[in-house]
Amino acid sequence: MYTNAFLPGWKFSKRIKCVLLSLLVFFIALVFVYFTCYKTSELDPTSQSTARILGEPARVPREYWEDLPVCSAIIRGELMGKKDEIARLLRPRERLSEEFYRGATTDCDAYKDKRGFIAAPLSAEERDFPIAYSMVIHGDVKLFERLLRTIYQPQNVYCVHLDQKSPEAFQEAVRAIVSCFTNVFVASKLESVSWGTWSIAQAHLNCMDDLLKSPVEWKYLLNTCGSDLPIKTNAEMVRALKLLNGQNSIYSDAFPDHNLHRWQYHHEVITNNNVYSTIARTDIRKTPPPIPMFYGSTYIVVTREFVKHVLEDEEVQNFIEWSKDTIMPEEHLWASLNRVSSMPGSVPAHSKYHRTDMTSIGRLVLWSGEAGDVTKGAAYPPCTSVIRREVCVLGVGDLPWVFRQHHLMANKFDPQVDDIAIRCIEAILISKR
Repeated sequence: MYTNAFLPGWKFSKRIKCVLLSLLVFFIALVFVYFTCYKTSELDPTSQSTARILGEPARVPREYWEDLPVCSAIIRGELMGKKDEIARLLRPRERLSEEFYRGATTDCDAYKDKRGFIAAPLSAEERDFPIAYSMVIHGDVKLFERLLRTIYQPQNVYCVHLDQKSPEAFQEAVRAIVSCFTNVFVASKLESVSWGTWSIAQAHLNCMDDLLKSPVEWKYLLNTCGSDLPIKTNAEMVRALKLLNGQNSIYSDAFPDHNLHRWQYHHEVITNNNVYSTIARTDIRKTPPPIPMFYGSTYIVVTREFVKHVLEDEEVQNFIEWSKDTIMPEEHLWASLNRVSSMPGSVPAHSKYHRTDMTSIGRLVLWSGEAGDVTKGAAYPPCTSVIRREVCVLGVGDLPWVFRQHHLMANKFDPQVDDIAIRCIEAILISKR
């Protein structure tokens, strides 16, 4: 008989002691396997087992999680002004071509998995609140894919309007991507989109018509362009839209005096080479508008009922026809319609109900003309990147401010100007799913 050193006073036979030691070794080995395999996979956000543990029905490409620590520090403002250090910490990425997408989408299941598209609703709340998107794009296929991936959910529906004059290789690549999804489609009618003309509004109207014909019973519509990115997850968007309680959220303010000429005079569209168009004011005054005029934005957040009314109501159609010879009509069209009492989700025309771009939730834009020291009354902080047409092309230095805002989307982004800012948008949103 032997005395057990671990349990004084207890006596075991040699055989029992061997069994106990074997069990102890087995238990230690089991713990080792658990922490090196199971727990490792649990902590590895790119693994398929993580998808099962977290209920995440898609593989998240490792590149996003590699960016996350640096991007989180950027959002917290810890790397402000340290572009060289940020570039050193983040590995450069290959810029993908149109040919890549045409080849990758020949196997749609593999493409969607490798590129990190969500494969199933992430929650019952999101599943039961589908959103529609009207996407008017014209150039960068990679940026289009990044926009689509960050807003994509299988319960939502997406209409993609391709500018007729965009390069053929771009159109083919976009159509290849779209072909891999049952809830993403190219608009049935395409326009040649030109700045300042009715074509921008018409492109979204074409998508609205197609989206209403979709079998998806979506609740709200958001419209986007190719330089947009979301700054909220789909779940955060759903909760924000529910809080609207059937109202629209549209930038709709008093019309500035210096912009009254936009609709007071008839404008002519001048087409060059049957493709590119410009718009010019004439001396012909227009008839008074059929409804009160308000100033706003292209970007809107509207209910399904609002969209249906726009396409079917005779009064709205009259206003649309009246607006077609104005300049930048999309900046008064939605803003004015949302102040008509018969429009679903509208608000009264009284000045108490004015909304600016900062009090509506559709789109965050940093306008350089109103930027400066916010402690001294400026509307926006200074742009840390480059400025185009008075709009800041958002960079990493702007992201701390961007992520403090309540908007659903932000504009404008350009990978040629600051690709890291886009990478960080992706990494932050994916980490919050």
